[in-house]
Amino acid sequence: MLNSALQKYLKAFVGLKRGITKYGLAPHKPVLLLSLIELIDKGTVTNNQFEVNADLVATFKENWLLLVPTLHQSDFTQPFYYLQSEKAAGKSFWSLQPNLGMQINSHIKSVNRLSETCAFGYFEPELAILLTDQTNRMIARNLLLDTYFSTYKANFILAKNHGEGYLHQLEEFVLNEPEANYKRVIINTEEDIFVRNGLFKRLIPKIYGNQCSITGMQLSSTFGHSFVDACHIVPFNVSHNDKVTNGIALCPNLHRAFDRGLVSISNDYTVLLSNHLIENEKHTYALNSLTHRKILLPKERIHFPELAAITWHRENVFKN
Repeated sequence: MLNSALQKYLKAFVGLKRGITKYGLAPHKPVLLLSLIELIDKGTVTNNQFEVNADLVATFKENWLLLVPTLHQSDFTQPFYYLQSEKAAGKSFWSLQPNLGMQINSHIKSVNRLSETCAFGYFEPELAILLTDQTNRMIARNLLLDTYFSTYKANFILAKNHGEGYLHQLEEFVLNEPEANYKRVIINTEEDIFVRNGLFKRLIPKIYGNQCSITGMQLSSTFGHSFVDACHIVPFNVSHNDKVTNGIALCPNLHRAFDRGLVSISNDYTVLLSNHLIENEKHTYALNSLTHRKILLPKERIHFPELAAITWHRENVFKN
């Protein structure tokens, strides 16, 4: 017999208020709930704090592509805000926590703006505890699928078991893997760009072993933070290229120097320093000692910085 507390939330899940459109009832809220449960299932979210990041937006997008055949717009920001209006036994079960000094009083339509304004969304504590149980998550997932997407449930579960959906394809795209069918992942909506940029920031440090490619500095923490930056070689606003071949891992001071043209890279992957650099050359961390040093490169050649990108940087940014 089901836990009475769980039943309360399941009743709310099957009675979601959904907007009426010319394409039918809006599917956004059930897709978001399925995505939130999935992130708990994967262990991606363990503290009931759902940040607006690449994992959440990509999971929502992937589930949308698997479950929604209509022409509704896959706007992630809409259910993320409006799910707050849903109640279980008269009490909201979803809330948003704004960043310090900010307010969220209305629907923020830009995913980038939402990520800057909102620290995280979170379930009501009782529901969050219930969803830590795998059986409860499975019951909730199946109920949502049966209620809102019964026609596509079998294919959805099959696709999830294979683990090759939107997020997987997008990661392969960013990693510059041989081109497959990327038609569904390179659409330049704001959400697609947001996810690719998030993957770029996560994958660049990873393929460089969390080391600065120029200094070799490696710094991370037991909390999973890397203090090595993912740096675009040709700025994204110029190239719209977020593949790892347009990136390099740099510690923050080298990142700033690279972006300001005080450091660059030759076509044989050695360090170049600008004549305009002013520093104490006797200092332990003086950049002068790095001149003509070979940079650290990823293990796979397919991930090496693209020569066309570093040539562009020398010709357009580097101050020699």
